[in-house]
Amino acid sequence: MARKAVITGIGVVAPGGPDRESFWDLLVAGRTATRGITLFDPAGHRSRIAAEVDFDPLAAGLTTRQVRRMDRAAQFAVVSTREAVADSGLELSTLDPSRIAVSVGSAIGCTSGLEEEFEVLSDDGRQWLLDHTYGVPHLYGYMVPSTLAVEVARDVAAEGPVVLVSTGCTSGLDAIGHAARLIEEGTADVAVTGATDAPVSPIALACFDAIKATSPNNDDPGHASRPFDARRDGFVLGEGSAVLVLEEAGAARRRGARIYAEVGGFAGRSNAFHMTGLRPDGREMAEAIDAALAMARRDGTGIDYINAHGSGTKQNDRHETAAFKRSLGAHAYRVPVSSIKSMIGHSLGAIGSIEVAACALALQRQVVPPTANLAEPDPECDLDYVPVTARVHRMSGVLCVGSGFGGFQSAMVLTRV
Repeated sequence: MARKAVITGIGVVAPGGPDRESFWDLLVAGRTATRGITLFDPAGHRSRIAAEVDFDPLAAGLTTRQVRRMDRAAQFAVVSTREAVADSGLELSTLDPSRIAVSVGSAIGCTSGLEEEFEVLSDDGRQWLLDHTYGVPHLYGYMVPSTLAVEVARDVAAEGPVVLVSTGCTSGLDAIGHAARLIEEGTADVAVTGATDAPVSPIALACFDAIKATSPNNDDPGHASRPFDARRDGFVLGEGSAVLVLEEAGAARRRGARIYAEVGGFAGRSNAFHMTGLRPDGREMAEAIDAALAMARRDGTGIDYINAHGSGTKQNDRHETAAFKRSLGAHAYRVPVSSIKSMIGHSLGAIGSIEVAACALALQRQVVPPTANLAEPDPECDLDYVPVTARVHRMSGVLCVGSGFGGFQSAMVLTRV
């Protein structure tokens, strides 16, 4: 019998709530966590809003030494890892550590820590020549994105494959897809996987300001993220982490584990077209969806809910709407679609894992999260985008998609067990 990966544990650190249940409560209530930026003074920036995590690392269980060593993104990852492992009910110390894998995604690594250290080493930008003697002892770790995966592996004592996946905004989906493959091929029996990013920083904000990708709706941050709405004007930056525990399905059943979902299929494609641009026909995303469906041994009618990338930019919303129609045909008009970025913003590499966590919870609880702030649908986006209010809905198969700068297109199918 073929090995399959199932989700048995979920941990989330996200805007609007420091844990899995707070995150889910926010989604089903249709509340938005976007607000004016408080982590730094955003004066002078075009977009001065974000979906921030209210996060106290000490209250979350980290030690003062860990806080000193870890960038904010690493702190998110370790805290969500601990929640996921506890949720799974696994005693990792009783397992063969060489059979435990770690796969973590991140788009921008330890950017917030690097920026903070640059300010210190350059004397707030006044010195061109940096004085390294003012740097924190673990500054090198901030330079190496794999530090994030290492921190998770250290926390769970994993001695199997440890990987950092960095594919832009599809990093979270791709990291989970890689972890599922490790279980399917027999390399690992358990995988701790997900993604983390903490991009609410001056440098990240300035980069998106430059290309006018983020919303300038600073006077009404709660309604700024409006995927599929005719009045949308860009995405809202977010931050956070989600970590899942994946197990080999047979072993999970034998131990009586509570299973959220099975990773039925995963695929990725590249458009090889443009760093930030998307073709309007959605062909590359559709190809990723088709491949993920084939791996899950389902056709489009086997999908009962689509968690869209739904960033809130016109080209993305129209691109993936076209992709859903291309892959699912007439069924695309019958399946509910929603974007949780309307509530928690776009946390770059982390968002894919957060969205997979939302999909697994939706499958378990048979509730579709809404697309908040969707009041005036774009006529070119004519599917059922579940506006404003969550919906009780029978689901056995869920599709989660992601799209990222560089042309990355990823799709994952989760199925109810």
